[in-house]
Amino acid sequence: MLILVAFLAYPFPGARIAAFFLFLCAAMTDWLDGWLARRMGQISDFGKFMDALTDKIFTLGLFVSLLALLELRWALFPVLLILSREFLVTGMRLVAAAKGVVLSAERGGKIKTLLQLCCLGFFLAEQAFVHDWPLLFPDTEVGRLTEWVSLGAIVTLVTATVLTLTSGFGYMWRHGDLFFGEEV
Repeated sequence: MLILVAFLAYPFPGARIAAFFLFLCAAMTDWLDGWLARRMGQISDFGKFMDALTDKIFTLGLFVSLLALLELRWALFPVLLILSREFLVTGMRLVAAAKGVVLSAERGGKIKTLLQLCCLGFFLAEQAFVHDWPLLFPDTEVGRLTEWVSLGAIVTLVTATVLTLTSGFGYMWRHGDLFFGEEV
């Protein structure tokens, strides 16, 4: 993630395209890691917890970095909602772990993470199209494509925010007893 942020903060020709492809590689290796663990029967409680935690660090770190570096002030409220939900669910997982219970990622949470990754990918692709594409390929026009990618970023951010909140409420509903002192 630090390399991605560095490419965005200290751009050189092609830096944003490189950041986009590094992001894709990181997202794909995260998926591959989980797939291989399930396929090879190497699933552990530690792995379940750490996979969810590293997903949160990766996505939240990039959301905050993009807010700061790209001046996406309009996206501040959705990102704050996403951050709040992620901290709440992580706190619940820590409380559950202290009680000897492992709360795995649920289907809604996995879809939410996929949408967040798509959103981040759209924002990074938009930067690549706006800043690097004209420098590297001056004879090509990507204006309309950039508009669609920008719209994709907005739509996926709104959708990811709604799904993040609904899955968070569902998580609280199913596991709220961890916070309110009842034994699991």
